[in-house]
Amino acid sequence: MLTFHEKSLQGYVKKCTTTKFDRKTRQAVEELDEEKFVSEFSKSVIKNWKGLTLAHLETLLLVDIDGQDASKELEFSEDNAETLVSSSTEFDTWLNEVVFDLDNFRSKPKGPAPKPAGKVLQE
Repeated sequence: MLTFHEKSLQGYVKKCTTTKFDRKTRQAVEELDEEKFVSEFSKSVIKNWKGLTLAHLETLLLVDIDGQDASKELEFSEDNAETLVSSSTEFDTWLNEVVFDLDNFRSKPKGPAPKPAGKVLQE
């Protein structure tokens, strides 16, 4: 399970983009620092995890767990989070689906859902 903090993707991109002058075209060119983006995104989005076993990690990355207990959990660290985001396409895709699905950040209703309103007829 992961704990998330919602933040705008555009904010990360803007924070990690620099403007440089291209002498050939004599134009300003924006460049995204991908390493900085992965670092900033990972720090802001992944706050912790539990239940990520070495056996499951092996399905996300090419790792050698020979001689280790496959049911042992991978300890959370910012470095581990960055490695997963930058090196595992499957993890990065899943993370983006979860983070940018706003329903994951909405509180669940405490009582029964209100009945939908009837159709409005136009005269």
